[in-house]
Amino acid sequence: MRICRYVTKAGRVRMGLYQPVEPGRVQVIAGDIFSDFRVTEECDEIDRLLAPIKPPTIFALGFNYGKHAEETGARMPTVPVLFMKAPTSVIGPGEKILLPLAGPERVDYEGELAVIIGKRGKNISRENALDYVFGYTCANDVSARDWQMDKERGQKGQWVRGKSFDTFCPLGPCIVTVDEIPGVPDLKIRTWLNNQIVQSASTRDMIFDIPTIVSELSRSMTLEPGTVILTGTPEGVGYTRVPPLFLRPGDEIKVEIEQIGVLINNVDLERS
Repeated sequence: MRICRYVTKAGRVRMGLYQPVEPGRVQVIAGDIFSDFRVTEECDEIDRLLAPIKPPTIFALGFNYGKHAEETGARMPTVPVLFMKAPTSVIGPGEKILLPLAGPERVDYEGELAVIIGKRGKNISRENALDYVFGYTCANDVSARDWQMDKERGQKGQWVRGKSFDTFCPLGPCIVTVDEIPGVPDLKIRTWLNNQIVQSASTRDMIFDIPTIVSELSRSMTLEPGTVILTGTPEGVGYTRVPPLFLRPGDEIKVEIEQIGVLINNVDLERS
C-alpha cells in the first residue's frame, strides 16, 4: 500500500491511497494508519501533497555507508552513530528548502531512506524488528555544515542544530508499507542536483541494516508509532567535493529511491 497525506481543494488535511484513480484524485483513508483504518470508496481531488507523516521524533544515523565514512575521513562505526532532527524541520514534496539567515552559505544535501515505525516498542530483538516497521519513504537530511562542524559554532560543532533548521527534513512523496518491500530493502538510491546525479548507491551498502538499526535504537529509547528514522546517506555529499558543492537559491534537489518514488524540493533564501 502506498499512503499519502494531502490538502484537499476545500482545505482539509487527509490521508489517501497514493495510487490515483485518475490524475489528481485519490481514494480517502479513514482512521488512524497506526491502528484501525480503512480505504473508503470516497475520492478526493488533491490540492497539494504534504509530508506523509508528522513524526513525534526524528532519529538519524551518521556514517552508515562505508564510502560516505571514507569520504569524510570518519572512522567506520562499530555501533550506529545517532543524532536527532527537530520535527519542525519537516516539509513535504514541492515545498521549499530555505537557506537560513543564521547560516546560508554551507547548506548541504543528503538523500536517504527513511523508516517509519508502526507500533510502540522497547528492547526489540533484531529478529522481530521488521514487525515494528510500518513503511518507508524518501528523505533529505539537509545540513548546515558550518553549524554542524565548525568549532566557532560550538566547541566541536552542533549536529542537532545544524540538522534541525526549519525545512531541513523533506519527506515524501508517500509511505510505502513494509508488505510491499518485504525483508531488508535492497533499493537503488540516487540524489539529483539540478538534473545531475550527485549520489548513487544501493541501500544494501548500509553498514547497519534496518533490523539492526531498529533493534539498537530501541535499546535506548521507546520507539513510538510515527517515529521516523533516517538511515544514513551514501557518498557524494557536497562538502567533501573539490570544490565544495552547496545548495543555492533556485536549485532543485531530487531524492529518488527505487520502489518508493521521487522527492523533489526547490531551494530559496529564508526571509527576515
